[in-house]
Amino acid sequence: MKTTDPLVASKVDSDVIAEPRAAAPNRLLSLDVLRGLTIAFMILVNNQVGPHPFSQLSHAAWNGFTATDLVFPTFLFLVGISTVLSTQSRLTRGATRADLLLHTTRRTALLIAFGFVVNNFPLFHMSTARYYGVLPRIAICYFVVATVYLVSPGWRDKVMLAVGCLIAYWLLMRYVPVPGYGVPTHQVAINDHDGNLAAWLDRHIFSAPHLYERTRDPEGLLSTVPAVATTVFGVLAALWLRTTHSIARKAAVLGGVGVLLLILGLIWNSSFPINKKLWTSSFALYAGGWSFLCLAASIAVVDLLRIGRKASAPGPETGSHPLLYRALLVFGTNAILAYMISELGDALMRTARIGETPLKDFAYQALASAIPFPAWVSLFYSLTFVLVCWLLVLPLYRRHIFLRI
Repeated sequence: MKTTDPLVASKVDSDVIAEPRAAAPNRLLSLDVLRGLTIAFMILVNNQVGPHPFSQLSHAAWNGFTATDLVFPTFLFLVGISTVLSTQSRLTRGATRADLLLHTTRRTALLIAFGFVVNNFPLFHMSTARYYGVLPRIAICYFVVATVYLVSPGWRDKVMLAVGCLIAYWLLMRYVPVPGYGVPTHQVAINDHDGNLAAWLDRHIFSAPHLYERTRDPEGLLSTVPAVATTVFGVLAALWLRTTHSIARKAAVLGGVGVLLLILGLIWNSSFPINKKLWTSSFALYAGGWSFLCLAASIAVVDLLRIGRKASAPGPETGSHPLLYRALLVFGTNAILAYMISELGDALMRTARIGETPLKDFAYQALASAIPFPAWVSLFYSLTFVLVCWLLVLPLYRRHIFLRI
């Protein structure tokens, strides 16, 4: 998956989709920097150890929100942005609808296959294999938004799609009786851990051994519906970025949209609580608001104020940017690969043993004997893990090798 497609869209033949408005002539380095930061933080929070990590480096136990809960929705938000930019780049090079639909289908299938490998590596016990997961959810969301964008590149139907997904999910979770539990908000709480429609559906698709939490799965089927809306937010952001407005205006509007979504999410929270594991509609709005704000801040710092950048600094694949930017671009230009390396590495740490002790537990115990504070032990371990993953991806970045899917 190459993430260095330009924002430029030129006139194309009549048998392909043309974007109605011209785009800004320069690529926004901020997109790759934000993607890199998101992946780095994703690896960090996914690899906490011990019983007491810092609270903001763990997901909310159920209802509520932590910094960790922002990671996955922000990545899906960036998937939506990348979908528009990569599609337009291919259109510029003369790709047809059929070409792009085939590419989308193939890419979706590969992401699902990679997800199965990541979820079940290295033992692959089919009796307990997990089919849901981060990469399968990315695959489904990508397929939906890419297909919709191929059919219609405008923004109005994208707004309707996002709103429709959020309202439809709320209606299902609020009004459909859950067999064995009753009607949400009457016989059972709307976000009851096991007595919600999403969990019930997961249990009737896969048996307990195949679900991440046995009775439910945080990347289950029904909760993918509002996750599609999260990805559509990214599509809408990309469409705005491709307009001819100034960078300052683009950042300001993105920030304004972010504030609006935060307010709407907090309002909806009173009746449909913010919950990442259920990806509630309020969560999609609230997390989406933070994603818009993060993008606006990244654009302001990196592309508008150009903090730390040389006036003539070229594209993200070069080595002429400040050290911090280059460090983040290592992950940002090979995001899926970096994520897979981290997940496969963690699986090895959990299955490899020193005597009877898993290697991950052995490392924690060794650090805990030297550091008296459990939260700092966890942070030190996860930072070291991020560094190891970064070092593994670095040679590819230096050689301009980017994973294509």
